[in-house]
Amino acid sequence: MKVTKTVKNILANYEADTPGTKANIARMLCTGKLGGTGKMVILPVDQGFEHGPHRSFAPNPAGYDPEYHVKLAIDAGLNAYATPLGMMEAVADSYAGQIPLILKVNSSNSLARSKEAPSQAITASVDDAVRLGCAAIGFTIYPSSDDAFEMMEEIREMSREAKSKGVATVIWSYPRGGNLSKDGELAVDIAAYAAHMAALLGAHIIKIKLPTDFLEQAEAKKVYESEGIDISTQAARVRHCMQAAFNGRRLVVFSGGAKKGADQVYQDARDIRDGGGNGSIIGRNTFQRPRDEAIDMLTRIINIYLGKEESAGVAKAAE
Repeated sequence: MKVTKTVKNILANYEADTPGTKANIARMLCTGKLGGTGKMVILPVDQGFEHGPHRSFAPNPAGYDPEYHVKLAIDAGLNAYATPLGMMEAVADSYAGQIPLILKVNSSNSLARSKEAPSQAITASVDDAVRLGCAAIGFTIYPSSDDAFEMMEEIREMSREAKSKGVATVIWSYPRGGNLSKDGELAVDIAAYAAHMAALLGAHIIKIKLPTDFLEQAEAKKVYESEGIDISTQAARVRHCMQAAFNGRRLVVFSGGAKKGADQVYQDARDIRDGGGNGSIIGRNTFQRPRDEAIDMLTRIINIYLGKEESAGVAKAAE
């Protein structure tokens, strides 16, 4: 594994971490077609827990097989593959060393009643991650949930243990619950706040959703207006979220969300790139498509991050 100057500069931002943890961050950054660039594309497959197997895999029945997803991530040249314990145990031995693995250690489900206090059950341990050869654990917090503080305390302890054993921490920071409005879940002030909280909790990699230009908090809106914070474009909003993640000193990847049109997927990738984001963590938009289409889509996303496609503004001017 060749560690580039770009990756060394990123690792230097994690001053308190051990060589073991930094080696695992480097493994993720140096794997696949984006290896060494500081950009990442990760395949997450935890949707079966969150939404159910039919909603997740019926559009592409091959996805019911855990092996399908890890092979997709490897063949597409991705940086890492993330999934809960059962799916990880089904493939970890056969594909050991072929791609960095992220063990999702907590999960929710759509059957639970959790409007004001959404939470997640702890479904795996740091020792499971070590046993399975994983580079990182993945953990979801719901800032704004009535149970948010408990989730933060849980990841504080799990992250401390993971770091002591050389395992990196990825935090899914998804504002949800409490008094937060539906529009507020994707509001730019809330997304930036969520990224900052994940950084403060010690995340090495932060996963957030792409924000809209909606502003949820009245007091925050005053600051955005008085300080002239640019949130006019998606790229500008990505840039603002990177500021919130210690001014870009923490890796931030943006989720793909529910399945959408291919053109929007590619535009999202351009905006993440142009806003200085570190990449995409994209699941349903790829694995719900036939394998050949998914490979083509992931290849194009990677090419966007490699700068092999024009920026959105250049492309528009050329039309």
